[in-house]
Amino acid sequence: MAEPVTLRAAIGRYPHSAAVLDGTAASPILRIEDAGISPVNRAFAPMVREGRFDLSEMAIATFLMAKEAGRPLVLLPVVMAARFQEGALLCPAESPLRGPTDIAGRRVGVRAYSQTTGMWLRGALADAGVPPGAVRWVTFEDAHEPGYRDPPWAERAPAGSDMLAMLRGGALDAAVFGNDLPQGEPLRTVFPDPGAAAKTFRTAHGFVPVNHLLVLRRDVAAAHPEIAPEIVRLLGGRTPPGGRAGLAPALLLAARLCADQGLTRRALNLDEIWDGTPLTVP
Repeated sequence: MAEPVTLRAAIGRYPHSAAVLDGTAASPILRIEDAGISPVNRAFAPMVREGRFDLSEMAIATFLMAKEAGRPLVLLPVVMAARFQEGALLCPAESPLRGPTDIAGRRVGVRAYSQTTGMWLRGALADAGVPPGAVRWVTFEDAHEPGYRDPPWAERAPAGSDMLAMLRGGALDAAVFGNDLPQGEPLRTVFPDPGAAAKTFRTAHGFVPVNHLLVLRRDVAAAHPEIAPEIVRLLGGRTPPGGRAGLAPALLLAARLCADQGLTRRALNLDEIWDGTPLTVP
């Protein structure tokens, strides 16, 4: 029997991935070697720019930007992280902002303009009547895709600035935070009822917004097409049913939003998004 293929992987620890990372969910044809990257978003830039890992978690906006740029990455239909985003847009508790439409003309901080949480939130704001260019987006770092430049309606915060401190001090009217929301701060959500906004999104689109997926290096996928379905089996615990077809609505909306917001030049289609994914993956 052939030796299992060993993949050096940058994957976050979640309920559906812990057993794989611990080695208790075993495979006869595949071994996952944990690269130990924490938080996992630190893996995105080196994966995009130099293909540092065989297998990596990756934010959906980062992947779409990298795919358009011709990076040798292939997508697997595996959702690693997904959540509704409206609770991540925060403002001071005493802010005059009373809802998403009040964001127009304001200064909103975001780690990077390309951050996936920001991409989904800008889509929600656009649905409320506030297009991306109606807000002054203040960024703190570059995109993971090195060839990308922020659009004219984004500006870089002064070097060494802290987003939370700027929000506290009034230099920002609101800010987009990731999974780790500030604790013990006098802040509230810009969306008055994030739960209701989430229900509205799900009714309109039928899915929970996808934050992170899995990608393989193209050379690894081509050399070992048999391992892709095994990765999906081992790590597909957050994935909608139906494989590629089940993910199509989220991918197509994300591709459209990336184009609308200036993250990509145009919306990639599904054939382009899945280019290079082994045919063994349904």
